[in-house]
Formats: sequence, C-alpha cells, structure tokens
Amino acid sequence: MDAAMVDEYLSRIGASRPQRADLDALRRLQERHVLSVPFENLDYHLGRDILLDERVVDKIVRDRRGGGCYELNPSFGFLLEALGYRVSILGAQVRRPDGLGSPLGHLVLRVDLEESWLVDVGFRKNSRLPLRLASGDVQPDPHGDYRLARTPDGAIDVSADGVPLYRVDDRPVRLQDFRPTLWWFRTCPDSPFMSDLFCSLPTTDGRVTLKGDRLTRTSAGERTVEVLPDDQAVRAAYRKYFGFELDELPTPPPVAPGSPGVQLD
Repeated sequence: MDAAMVDEYLSRIGASRPQRADLDALRRLQERHVLSVPFENLDYHLGRDILLDERVVDKIVRDRRGGGCYELNPSFGFLLEALGYRVSILGAQVRRPDGLGSPLGHLVLRVDLEESWLVDVGFRKNSRLPLRLASGDVQPDPHGDYRLARTPDGAIDVSADGVPLYRVDDRPVRLQDFRPTLWWFRTCPDSPFMSDLFCSLPTTDGRVTLKGDRLTRTSAGERTVEVLPDDQAVRAAYRKYFGFELDELPTPPPVAPGSPGVQLD
C-alpha cells in the first residue's frame, strides 16, 4: 500500500497518521475502523466477487463500503503493515448453537508489539479495542467485557459478557488458505452470508443495522425498529447511516421459518 492510499484509508476512518507503531496508536486505529466501516454482506447478494487480496482496500476506502471478516480484517491488516506494525493472519472457529464451525470460518489478526494483541474489526460482536492475547482476565471494552481463555490444546476461546464467540488458532495462516471456506460461504444456501442480508455499524452508544427494509437502531439502551416503505427509503438509509450509495439493491434471501438470521443487535 503506497503513501497516498494510506492517507486515503486514514481519512476514510477519520484517523490521523500515527507518529509510531505502538499500542496507543493501534487502539485509536482499531476504534476508528470499527466505528466507520460496516460489517455487511451485500456483495454476496449482488453477485460480486469477494476479494482475498489488496484489491479489497479499494472497496473499503474508495467505494466507502464494508464487508465480512475475510475483507475487513485483511484490509485493516494491510493498513497496519504499511504503518509499520507486525501483523499475522489467524483462523478461528465461530461458536454456533450446534457447536464450533469450520477451522477457517473466521479470520482475525494478531499484532505483535511488546505483547501480542488480538485485533478483529470484522465480526458481529467484535471488541472496539485490541485484546491482550496472553491474558486470561476479563478485559473491559466499550462493547462489553471480553475474556480470552486457553484451551487444553493451545487454542484461545474468545467470549464477550460470558457468551462464547469463537475459538482462535494462534498459528499464522495465509490469506489464500481461506478460499475453500469462502467458496462455501458464497455457494451454500445454509451459510449465514447467503441466508441473511445485513449491514451493521456500531456507534459510540449503540448500533444501527439494516436488514433488507428493516432498520434497527439502538442508542443509550433504547431500541427502535422501522420498516422502510420503499426502495428509495432503503437507498437513503444506506446513504445516511453507512455513508455509501448503491447502484442496485441486493435482493433479500427468503427467510426460513423460525430462523433468527445473523444476530447483530
């Protein structure tokens, strides 16, 4: 990533260029990314490619879009590396109602400073700030109380407010290793990215989520749900709450009876 793109990226997330690649700067950069770039799967329903390389930076920076973990975390990792951080890609298994998902079903980052830190800007309930990998204590965060616990085989279970989120394998992998799982997410009707349509962004005191024509906003503990009347209102909501325009709207998938979809609120 060249200097001009770094400046564009920092402008996109409302961050200034750090003087040094240290923990304080990492905390500021992650917080700004989480509060600026939505977690969304619109391209899965628009028939567009999901890119596992540096081309994803254009989508996030110049198109002002968001994405899933396979897009947001690598993109943020490219920025961090350009700023002088040591970054590794790690695979994780998402905790689902019926148990753990596939070993590379989630992608997170490890940033090595004097200590190693878990960085995740691409999950439905990721922390706003980096989490200390070596600590088993509760780590308070604006998004909840997080805990990282080592399993007997050396993996790391991540939970928030006592709810298990995912299990991280702390052995670095390559970005291309996620291609088979990405194919499954793109093609299987049962995948959470094909069975639901969502765009969600945390705010300083809540969250805003758009699922098709259903807009949910939480602020200071108050929750409002609004069904938008038409496509024009949906386009306006993407513009107002997430900061991007869509040439075409994705078609929401049919909802299976009793399916809650991806839980974001």
